[in-house]
Amino acid sequence: MSDVVRVATWSGPRSISTAMMRSFENRPDAVVVDEPLYAAYLARTGIDHPVREAVIASQPTDLATVIAGLFAPLPPGRRVHYAKHMAHHVSRDMDLSWTLDFRNVLLIREPFEVVASYVRARETCEPDDIGLPQQGWLMELWDEHDLDVPILDARDFLRAPEAHLRWLCERLGIPFTARMLSWAPGPRESDGVWAPHWYAAVWSSTGFEPLRPREVALSDHDAAVAEACRPVYETLHARRVRV
Repeated sequence: MSDVVRVATWSGPRSISTAMMRSFENRPDAVVVDEPLYAAYLARTGIDHPVREAVIASQPTDLATVIAGLFAPLPPGRRVHYAKHMAHHVSRDMDLSWTLDFRNVLLIREPFEVVASYVRARETCEPDDIGLPQQGWLMELWDEHDLDVPILDARDFLRAPEAHLRWLCERLGIPFTARMLSWAPGPRESDGVWAPHWYAAVWSSTGFEPLRPREVALSDHDAAVAEACRPVYETLHARRVRV
């Protein structure tokens, strides 16, 4: 279908990325895919993540196979393909020219908040774990090819979800629907096998949660990780969408 809109949202962990996937999945014209590069990332790096072997068994580990799947025809009546990507699943030495064929979106979040949320689920955290360095050089790649990629900041988005979604839908060339603002609680068939470890908040949600200021207390190491990511975050934040 020539009018298929293929959206690739690139986020770090703990950055409302799964809620955004829920929002698009609630569209009657959309198909979503949850972190399609995850198994390939685990196989390539050897890194230890929760339910690692189950993730590897659930998805292709060959990157070419994964990419081909992202371009597969959609079911009848569907014209929006939404891929939720974690930016840390790619590395700088990979050929990422395939990303140029998607409507890319960056979803960012203040690094102290990301790290504080991340270490509640995993004991260790380094800058590459939260995706901000990768988001920075993904944007460099897209800038080199004159792609105008919108950047959404999670904090801004949660202050005005409808306004941001209306803006984003117009940018993507798809109609906005109020169905994107709420959904039924619980798991989905589209959720990755890692969902029981990470998705408790989304499973209990029925829409985007209101922004709540939180006190962030980090260990010295984790605070240093957040600070190491701050320059990239501030550069991207300065280019964020304002609605």
